[in-house]
Amino acid sequence: MTDDVLICREVVRRYREGNAMLEVLSGVNLEVKAGERLAIIGSSGSGKTTLLQIMGGLDEPTSGDVSVGGQMMAHANEREKGLLRNKYLGFVYQFHHLLPEFTAAENVAMPLMIRRIARDEAITRAGALLARVGLGERLSHKPGEMSGGERQRAAVARALITEPKLVLADEPTGNLDAGNGEQVLNLMLELNRELATSLIIVTHDHDIASRMDRIFTLEHGRLNPA
Repeated sequence: MTDDVLICREVVRRYREGNAMLEVLSGVNLEVKAGERLAIIGSSGSGKTTLLQIMGGLDEPTSGDVSVGGQMMAHANEREKGLLRNKYLGFVYQFHHLLPEFTAAENVAMPLMIRRIARDEAITRAGALLARVGLGERLSHKPGEMSGGERQRAAVARALITEPKLVLADEPTGNLDAGNGEQVLNLMLELNRELATSLIIVTHDHDIASRMDRIFTLEHGRLNPA
């Protein structure tokens, strides 16, 4: 029984640009173990976000395979991919993507309610996790009533409420000032240790990358250990 949470095998992604074919990913291979923390660094436009989206089943590789929790993304239809994401994955983006019409507690509870957990229980669990990330006084606040740092902490709580096997984070502190960015990163690392959740962070920040177990660079479509 493998303890690999995610496996990429010869992942290629090409896009058509006019009459030309642009190859963004050129045979990416990666294995991520349970509880492991990885950083992927590279210049703007190098394909980091594309790779993260393919890992999460949000984009299709042109060729190659991705498996999450031992299940192949390529063999799943859209409904099955959604179930795989809800079961195994959490996502944190540079922008929080909280739904503006819902409170912090409702936003964080949403992944649990998608699992058909009763609303009252989902809200209670969301409230407990929000309290742990320092937002116990913000449960009934909507995103527009929260600061940028508070919104991003709520987004981290939403990503972790289901205790996923793997969190995929795309520049999670890129839209925050240094103090809030440090707070959000420390929170992610603390919950990574506590829940044994694997973590892949796409970043251009070498200080953030240095705090991970392994660092990879994405250059010319190739993913290599830094």
